[in-house]
This record gives sequence, C-alpha cells and structure tokens, in this order.
Amino acid sequence: MLKVNEILRVKGHTLYTGTPDMPVRNAISTMSQLDIGSLVIMEHGQLVGMLTFREIINHLNQHDGQAGDYTVRSIMDDAPMSVTPNTDADEVQRLMLDKHARYIPVMDGPTLMGVISFYDMARAIVDAQQFENDMLKAYIRDWPSEDPAIARKS
Repeated sequence: MLKVNEILRVKGHTLYTGTPDMPVRNAISTMSQLDIGSLVIMEHGQLVGMLTFREIINHLNQHDGQAGDYTVRSIMDDAPMSVTPNTDADEVQRLMLDKHARYIPVMDGPTLMGVISFYDMARAIVDAQQFENDMLKAYIRDWPSEDPAIARKS
C-alpha cells in the first residue's frame, strides 16, 4: 500500500510557508512567483492554517478584486485537516474528495513534513499503475512456453 512518505520522497521536501500576519498581497505575490497553489501558515513553529487559491479568490471576489490591507489570518483556513507520513494514499484520496481539498499538510507530530496536492496524488496513482502494467507485461513476456516434447506425448 502506497504511503504519504513515499509520495513526499518522490516529490521532494521543498516547503513554502507564510505567517498569519503576512499581508494578503504578499502571499499572492509569493504564490504567483513560485507558481504554487498553497502556503502552509505557521506561527511559532505550529501549523495554524492553510492559504490556497480558493481562499484568495473568495477574498478578491468579496472585495472587488482588491487585496486591501488584510492579513492572511483574516482569510486562511484556520482548521486545515492534515495527514501523517504513514497515512495510506487511498485515505488521502478519500479525504481530498470528501472535503474538496486540493492541498493537505503532512505533519509528523508538530513537525511539518510537506504538502500533498491533488496533482501529487494523481501523479502517484499514474506512476503506480504504470509500474503495475510494466510488471504484468514482463510477466506475460516471460510466461513459460509449453515444451513441445511434452505436448506431443499427450
């Protein structure tokens, strides 16, 4: 069974974080420049929220397209679900679908290990299916052929 820590190992361990007191316009700039869809919001070494394009789009929609002088704290999801490195990929898929979450922080106790995105999950599934297909093709190619001498005696 595929685990979150295996997905993170393939993905890499680059973490993008922000603080609750960061201005929304700075968060937007950071996410745009880094081409990322989320920031994990940390305060005093603790996970306190998630900021995704969903929260930003909702904020901009409510404020006539202006970021204003708001801080990340005012728009972030302050109760994000998280998973552990040992969580099964199937469980992450279920959580993402049930909660309409595109990004889920991976926490090992109080330590942020990374973020799993919907894209990461899709990539892991495709890679696992490709590996399985390759194994099946190799097995079929190596299928024992019937010995002609034994076949004639029958």
